[in-house]
Amino acid sequence: MNETIRELLGKVGGLPVPVAELADDADLYAVGLSSFASVQLMLGLEEAFDIEFPDSLLNRKSFASIAAIEQTLTHILKSKEAA
Repeated sequence: MNETIRELLGKVGGLPVPVAELADDADLYAVGLSSFASVQLMLGLEEAFDIEFPDSLLNRKSFASIAAIEQTLTHILKSKEAA
């Protein structure tokens, strides 16, 4: 999951630093993630993991770091399995 997040972030994030150099808990907005890029990232994650982000998780906190994205995806995937 982490590799997929990093790969998509590298493609659509438009960050001025290599994604490989970012710690999992690095603040993505502080290093340059724009709201437009976060939407592109969300769309890529939805496609990669065959999920849909619920409105309740469409917020800055969900995309604040690689770890936050991973935690959000885990939550969505567990909810999907339970349904």
